[in-house]
Amino acid sequence: MPSPDHASLLAAMMSLGAALQKRLNARLSMHGLGWTDYLVLQTLASEPERTMRRIDLAERVGLSPSGVTRLLNPMEKIGLVEKQSSNHDARVSLVSLSPVGERVLHESSVAVNDLAETCFSQFNEPHRQNLLNTLKQLKSAV
Repeated sequence: MPSPDHASLLAAMMSLGAALQKRLNARLSMHGLGWTDYLVLQTLASEPERTMRRIDLAERVGLSPSGVTRLLNPMEKIGLVEKQSSNHDARVSLVSLSPVGERVLHESSVAVNDLAETCFSQFNEPHRQNLLNTLKQLKSAV
């Protein structure tokens, strides 16, 4: 069997990503979230003070600054995140995870973890670690 070319590998990865995102969005929709909303909540929760500069948040979740603003506006309206001003620099816009956002993140993580378990339970620990390392290596090449 011939080795797949680079374009075929890329197409397969993109197809997998689209399928996973579709399934995650379906599961997260019952919590009022999409995958990118979930990533925002998860990213904020990973910060010690649950607060980040908007520009840093945009970078971490793979959005443009205007894209993260468009995403955060409805999240703020329903109480998942809160806007803050920087005490050090008035030009800096901060966003923080609200208590409601923390609760929704906790509840929706069950759906994410369930799908992850379904996808990866067939692999043993060394295979999962190898896959994770390979994906990290691929991401660093992009």
